[in-house]
Amino acid sequence: MSNYNNLHHNYINGEWRDGTSSHEIVTSNPFTGEEIATFKAASLDDLNESYEALEKAQQQWRETNPYAMSQIIEQAAQVMINRRAELIDLLVRESGSTVIKANVEVDACIGVIKVAAEYPFLLETTVARSAIPNKINHIIRKPAGVVTVIGPFNFPMFLAMRSVVTALASGNTVLLKPASTTPITGGILLAKIFEEAGLPAGALSVVVPKTSEIGDALYTHPIPNIISFTGSTEVGQRIGEMAGREIKRSILELGGNNAFVVLEDADVDYAARSAVFGRFLHSGQICMSVNRIIVHESVFDEFAEKFVKYTKGLKVGDPSQADVLVGPLIDEHEAKRVEEAVKRAIEEGAEMLLEGKREGALVHPYVLKGTNDVYSARTEMFGPVATLISHTGDEDALRLANDTSAGLSGAVHSADIARAQKFAAGWKTGMVHINDQSVNDEPRIAFGGEKASGVGRFGRHITFDEFTTYQWVSVQTQQRPYPV
Repeated sequence: MSNYNNLHHNYINGEWRDGTSSHEIVTSNPFTGEEIATFKAASLDDLNESYEALEKAQQQWRETNPYAMSQIIEQAAQVMINRRAELIDLLVRESGSTVIKANVEVDACIGVIKVAAEYPFLLETTVARSAIPNKINHIIRKPAGVVTVIGPFNFPMFLAMRSVVTALASGNTVLLKPASTTPITGGILLAKIFEEAGLPAGALSVVVPKTSEIGDALYTHPIPNIISFTGSTEVGQRIGEMAGREIKRSILELGGNNAFVVLEDADVDYAARSAVFGRFLHSGQICMSVNRIIVHESVFDEFAEKFVKYTKGLKVGDPSQADVLVGPLIDEHEAKRVEEAVKRAIEEGAEMLLEGKREGALVHPYVLKGTNDVYSARTEMFGPVATLISHTGDEDALRLANDTSAGLSGAVHSADIARAQKFAAGWKTGMVHINDQSVNDEPRIAFGGEKASGVGRFGRHITFDEFTTYQWVSVQTQQRPYPV
């Protein structure tokens, strides 16, 4: 089995080809700086052609026998299993994923595909009784139509796959626009996988445009019915606003400022190890990453000492080495942003417990002590910076945890499970993990956030609900009397 080729082409209406824009998109290895591929960017004309082809293809794809549709989806999982090493290599090289994180990402993709293979059988018709004599009501579950998926750079393959495979398995066709820093792992590879799995030409298009050239066309184009976006809260707010104006459904998974709470009865050593993993996996570039670590004052010093110790023990560097946990950020711009954020937090009163450093796009971990008000605590850092905050008790810890506009994920550690569950019940966040860290995702669980962290849920059959609609068709079997 040879490796995939034509990784520098857009995929439009079943054809691999250059975009027609005069712009180019270059994707590079964030650790070495090596250029991986150069794309001729997709233009507005390419976008229009893609949407028109998808609208036409959807009419045929939605009528596909559910067993045949499910088999194609299942085959996509098998393709990923067969090509696992190739996919991991590309994730490491293009997105800066460590080997540990890349394996997690491929497994997550396979898992969500296997769940989605059930969805074609859920496109069913329910027959319901009517209040009107001699009427039969049919409640028909239908695909929404054409779906736009806009993916991020941090878990580029999985965070695109969970929407793409669900939309396809629900009878929709999909236009995928990956992040410009990860067009291969966040877009092109998905098209390759589904093409190899037997997906009909035209059911999926992947375009790599210059954002400044296409403007808001992804959000305002008249053909797509749904926009699925994973990324920053600021961009998500704009998409939600524009989708609402165009009467389009939007599914938004946005940023988080996640807290990790340690109550005084917690196993401090275990909590410290858990927090280190939840903060520094993929260099903190995960929407669910631990951002604020809120520790009871009676165990704060012990926790801080252990947290710094375990952080110092992390291997930082080349993500292709199997034991590296902290690799580069996606590019040097992001690394500089993190470096400046640390300086700002220090200026605002944070204390340096462990001073990191920046080497190009690589940032060695920083550990700060501060309050909920320092910059590194009130901002989603999306980098290897931890801020430790002291609390005086459960009520104070819950106040601090809720004191943010975000509400995605969180964790609380306590020896008393009932106490931790009560704490979780008062937490205004979509997910809480007791005696674990905040980075968790499973294909059969409801995943999503509250407040500014998004709209909608992924997982179970909830994602299927997001990408489908209902039609009521009634049949009057005998003439009904009308007062006319």
